[in-house]
Amino acid sequence: MTGKPLVAVVDDDASLRHATQNLLEAAGFSTITFESPQRFLESARRRDVSCLVTDMRMPGMTGLELFQQLVAADNPIATVLITAYPDETVRATARKAGIRCYLSKPFSPEQLCNCVRSAIASGSTRKS
Repeated sequence: MTGKPLVAVVDDDASLRHATQNLLEAAGFSTITFESPQRFLESARRRDVSCLVTDMRMPGMTGLELFQQLVAADNPIATVLITAYPDETVRATARKAGIRCYLSKPFSPEQLCNCVRSAIASGSTRKS
């Protein structure tokens, strides 16, 4: 165990998933990656995750739906939602649900790292 916060990156696009992983590791975070929300939900490591960085649009389940499943399972994780298709209605819904940060692609490395740091500092979302 490194003592560094563990950040899970969930994105169906392998190049973006690995670029995000590399960026976060360069910023001092430990990371684990998943190619789908389903794989993340099946992972025993999800309980070790301090922050979830997930794409919004993925086959089978959106990033917002993933977050909502975690909350419903009483395992809320501070979440950063990223999207190439920004939508103010989705942003408002995500924020109301407890998403810590909603980033539109392209975003700067600093924006992502700041969102992850803020999410980790805030801890997991409120438990209902």
